[in-house]
Formats: sequence, C-alpha cells, structure tokens
Amino acid sequence: MTYVGKILVIVIMAFALMFMGISTVVFTTAANWKDLTAKEKAKVADLTKKNSDAAASLEALKKDLEAATKTAQQQQQALENKIAALTSEIEQIRQQNTTAQGEVAVAQQNSRTALEEAESRRNETGLLREQKLAVEKQADQFKLQHAELSDQIRILTRERDVARKNSDDLRDRNARFSSLLRQHGLSDDISQVKGMESPPAVHGQVLRIENNRKIEISIGSDDGLVVGHELILWRKTPRSEYLGKIKITAVDPDQAVGVVIGNTIQGKKILEGDIVSSTFRSGPRS
Repeated sequence: MTYVGKILVIVIMAFALMFMGISTVVFTTAANWKDLTAKEKAKVADLTKKNSDAAASLEALKKDLEAATKTAQQQQQALENKIAALTSEIEQIRQQNTTAQGEVAVAQQNSRTALEEAESRRNETGLLREQKLAVEKQADQFKLQHAELSDQIRILTRERDVARKNSDDLRDRNARFSSLLRQHGLSDDISQVKGMESPPAVHGQVLRIENNRKIEISIGSDDGLVVGHELILWRKTPRSEYLGKIKITAVDPDQAVGVVIGNTIQGKKILEGDIVSSTFRSGPRS
C-alpha cells in the first residue's frame, strides 16, 4: 500500500472516529433533549399556571388598586376638606388672636388708666381723710360751740324772762309812780324832773359780759340807778384806764344790765371785775 493510501486510511479512520463521536454525542444529546423538553414543558405548564395565577392576582390587585385609589381619593378629598376647615379655623383663630391682641392692648391701656385713676383716688382718699379729720375736728368745735350757744340761749332765755318780769314790774311801778305824781300835781315825764339827768355817785363791778356789748353789773335801783343812766366803764389794774361808757337798760334792786355805747376804746375786751361808776378813777364800792 502506498503512502497516500495509508494517509487516506488514516484520514478515513479519523473521520470514522469523528462521526462515531458525533453520533454518540447526537444520541446522547437527543436523550437529554427529551428529558429537557419534558422538563421545559413541565416548567412551561408551571409558568403558565403561575402566569394565570399572577394574572388573577394582578386583576385582583387592579381591583384592589382601584378600590384603594378610590379610597385614597376619598381620603384625599376628606383631608382636603379637613385642611380647608382647619385653614378656615386657623384664619378665624388668627382673626380672634388679632382681636384678642387688640382687646389685650385695650385692657392694658384700661389697666394703666385704672391704675392711674386708682392712684388719683388714693390721693383723693388721703385728701378726703384729711378733710374728714378736719371736718370732725370742726364738728367737735361746733359741738362745743353748740353747747356754749345752748348755755348762752338758756342764759338769754333766763335773762329774757327776768327782763320781762322786770319790764312788767317797771311798767307797774311806772304806772304807780305816774299815778302818785299826778295825784300830787306833778308831771310824770321823767325828763322834766330835775336831778334825774345824771346818775348818782355809784361804784360797782362787771359781773358778766355778753359779746363785749351787753354787761351785767353789781349795782341796781337800791343804789339809785334807773333805766337810761350812763355810767363810765374803766379798769383799775394793772393801771387805771378808761374803756368807754354803758347805758342802763334794765334795773333790779341789787344789779342792773347795760349796753356799751358805741365801741370800747381800741376795741378792748371787757372783763369780769372791771369797774362801772359815775366818775372815772373812783374806788369800788365798799
């Protein structure tokens, strides 16, 4: 056999081995493809079932999504409504806050005004308290003055009663004197009787004074005094000084009442114990 023939035999043998290997591979592969096909079919069936289940689940999820979307829209609408209500409420609260701030400002101003008024009233209360104390003091003084006036009224009433009695007595005495004078053929006009123009020589003391005008003295008709006589009023101590004149307005046997003619010298006050007499610088009656 030639060299080429040997090469061909070798090549044929190589190809034969290669085809035998391919055949083996093809056979093996064919058996594997059957198993794989069965497995893949099973997978496809499983996937198809899963797909159907997934489609059903997806449909259910779509329905759930639609329901959830609707619910979400309703909730969103409710939230928007609530937000709108809250916004309106917040706006109202802001307005109320603004109003409250204004009221607070007004209240603060009113408080300041009230405090100022309270301070003013406190000052006024202090002033009124002082005025009340002054009024109470003045009221006490008025009470004392009222008591003094009541005493003076009682004294004046008593003096009035005495004066009325004296007047009645004088009228009676004057009527009797007039009748007696006429019985003796004399005039009852005292101004025409000589010796009655001037008072007799008398000396007495001031017993009581009223308003530095009306005085009561210690001498009367028993000393020769009659209504109308004028006496000198003077003071003996600490030195002799002339005070003025008085005119007798009422007479009792042992005392008389007179009034100051005009005013006393330099407006001096008459005191109990001052001298009344018909002449100046005469001693008191013993």
